[in-house]
Amino acid sequence: MKKLQRAVYNLIREDDENGLAAAVFDGVIITLIIINVALVILDTFSGFPQPVLAVFRYVEIGSVIIFTAEYLLRLWTAPLKFPDSRPLRAGFQYARSFMAIVDLLAILPFYLPFIFPIDLRVLRMIRLLRLLRLLKMNRYTTALSTIAGVFRRKAAQLLSSMFIVALLMVVSSVLMYTVENPVQPTVFRNAFSGLWWAVATLTTVGYGDIYPVTAAGRVISAVIALLGIGLVAVPTGIISAGFVENIEENNTADRGDYCPHCGKKL
Repeated sequence: MKKLQRAVYNLIREDDENGLAAAVFDGVIITLIIINVALVILDTFSGFPQPVLAVFRYVEIGSVIIFTAEYLLRLWTAPLKFPDSRPLRAGFQYARSFMAIVDLLAILPFYLPFIFPIDLRVLRMIRLLRLLRLLKMNRYTTALSTIAGVFRRKAAQLLSSMFIVALLMVVSSVLMYTVENPVQPTVFRNAFSGLWWAVATLTTVGYGDIYPVTAAGRVISAVIALLGIGLVAVPTGIISAGFVENIEENNTADRGDYCPHCGKKL
C-alpha cells in the first residue's frame, strides 16, 4: 500500500520533477479545466439541441468524477506531502490549503443539489463556482504564483500609492460637489455623487453620465484628470518593477548563483 501511495503521490505531486505519466496526467487535468470553462461559457447560450445538451451533461459528470478522484487522492497522499505530521493531521493540513479549498469549491456545485433542496435561481448562482476550476491551473503553471509573489513583495508600495489615489478621490469629490451642487443639485446631490465622478475621471473611464458644467468645475476636472493619469500609472510601474526583479532572480538561480563573466558566486 505504501508503494502504491508513493506512486500516486509522484503522479500528482505539485512540482516540476514529473515523468511521462505525470506529464500526461497534468495534460489531462488542464484539458478538462479548459473544457469545463468553455462549458460554463456555452451555458449562457440558448438554442442547443437536446443531444448536444446531453453531451454537455455527460462531460460535466465525467469531469466531476475525475476532479473528485483527484481531490481524494491528494488527501490520501497528504502524509507524503507533510511527512512531519500524522496521517490524519496531514489530511487536515492539506484540506486547509488554498488549492485544496479551490478543488473542493470546484466540485461542490455538482453535489449540493443532491444533498440540499436548492431553488433553481440559487442553483444557477452556485454553478458559477465552476469557474473556480480555472484556478486549478495554478497547480500546473507558475504564472499565478508569480503574480501573487509580486503583489506580496510590493504590498507596502502598492498600499501607499493606493492611499494617495484614494485621498485624491475624496478631496476631488468634495471639491466638485461644492462647486457643482448649486448648479446641478440633482446630479451632484452629495459627496458620494462626486466620488463616483472622481472614480470615473481618475481611472480615465469617463462614462459621461455625470460631468461638470461650470467653468470652475471644468478647470478642477481637467487638473484632476491629468493627475489621475500619473497617479493611476504608479501601481502599474510598481508591479512592473516587481516582475523585473522576479525575472532577474529566476535568471540568477538558473545560472547557479555564479556570475557568467567572472565565475564568482553572487
